[in-house]
Amino acid sequence: MNKKLMEQVGGKNSMAFGKSNAKVYVQSSQGIRFSDVAGEDEAKESLAETVDYLHNPKKYTDAGASMPKGVLLVGPPGTGKTMLAKAVAGEANVPFFSISGSEFVEMFVGMGASKVRDLFKQAKEKAPCIVFIDEIDAIGQKRSSGGGMGGNDEREQTLNQLLTEMDGFEGNNGVIILAATNRPESLDPALTRPGRFDRRVPVELPDLAGREAILKVHAKKIKTADDVDFHTIARMASGASGAELANIINEAALRAVRDGRTVVTEADLEESIEVVIAGYQKKNAVLSDKEKMVVAYHEIGHALVAALQTHSAPVQKITIIPRTSGALGYTMQVDTGDKYLLTKEELENKIATLTGGRAAEEVAFGSITTGASNDIEQATKLARAMITRYGMTDEFDMVAMETVNNQYLGGDTSLACSADTQKDIDRKVVELVKAQHAKARQILEQNRAKLDELAKFLYEKETISGEEFMQILTAGGDKQ
Repeated sequence: MNKKLMEQVGGKNSMAFGKSNAKVYVQSSQGIRFSDVAGEDEAKESLAETVDYLHNPKKYTDAGASMPKGVLLVGPPGTGKTMLAKAVAGEANVPFFSISGSEFVEMFVGMGASKVRDLFKQAKEKAPCIVFIDEIDAIGQKRSSGGGMGGNDEREQTLNQLLTEMDGFEGNNGVIILAATNRPESLDPALTRPGRFDRRVPVELPDLAGREAILKVHAKKIKTADDVDFHTIARMASGASGAELANIINEAALRAVRDGRTVVTEADLEESIEVVIAGYQKKNAVLSDKEKMVVAYHEIGHALVAALQTHSAPVQKITIIPRTSGALGYTMQVDTGDKYLLTKEELENKIATLTGGRAAEEVAFGSITTGASNDIEQATKLARAMITRYGMTDEFDMVAMETVNNQYLGGDTSLACSADTQKDIDRKVVELVKAQHAKARQILEQNRAKLDELAKFLYEKETISGEEFMQILTAGGDKQ
């Protein structure tokens, strides 16, 4: 009976328990190369040394240097960590073992450790080679003294075996371990110490030049019009990961096919960014005239407050066409370049811009709607960060009141202060947002004629460009 049960659990080959089942790719000349990975120049430069070692290990042994046993790739989802690992194997032209951390975790205790042993046994036989463990946090999380049955659980045994195998590697034996994770802070310190994962390579979101390079790499797979300006598209896609940029290119190609064309235009790419940001246009969403006018005032409120403040990004596009994400309209602002530092004044201006939609409703109609829910959420989050993390208040000065957890997975925060201090923080947040809301309302009241003119223009056209917006705003010299 037990034998039959084991066969049912194990499938046709119950003796395969303990095998690593790692996918092995022997790279050919058609494999992924560094040239296929754009926007991560620093990561490529760091990994190029690994490739050089696999090509010419004697150069390093002659100098008495030993290569890092393990390289840990860390960064947000979709930035190309797995692709970089494959590119290293492609450049080195060596066997590439690929396995996910979750594949080590089995129902039966001890099987994960057995899989680790089998994987490293195969790697030593095929050296020089590369072993890539994706999502290593599935087995590499910090060990706790109070968990499980005396600490003898499956994950812990698997991690212990991995630590043992990495220690057992002789230096310069031609086996390089690459691993990727979105949660480096959760890894066990024994895994990240020198002698195991010696080198940590950040694979961050691409900057402006990186986004442009990534778009061009993916655009090689499709037919694009000669006048497509990838620099503008890269500016519009601020904060996008490599995977999202690839999706933007694909969405643009699909849009061209839907329109019966084989060539992708810049308009296709702009629309695909909006699809990724806000979803598809809702064909059947019919707003009443009153609702449509409220949305028009709301979006012009955002754009007008942004444009009339010195440090706000220029307005690229304003639309009141509903989207599948639930947005009834949106205002797209595009910076001229990447910004790595923001002043207190710039952050306050951002909050004022976020409150501009609600302020426009108050100025034009004397009543408010539910349309500002997302604006409220963003403004509150920004105001709280200014007080708790950026030290932008006299009261708390340079004292951290919050800590960021999982910086690559949403950046959740946890409080690091007493309940009384929390009350003071809440009060300061309310004061900050109220002050910027009042400033936005004042700007719109002083420019009421332009607010009405622009809202009427948007109501009639439904979508207007930044150029059209600025033409009306600057006509007649009514600008602050």
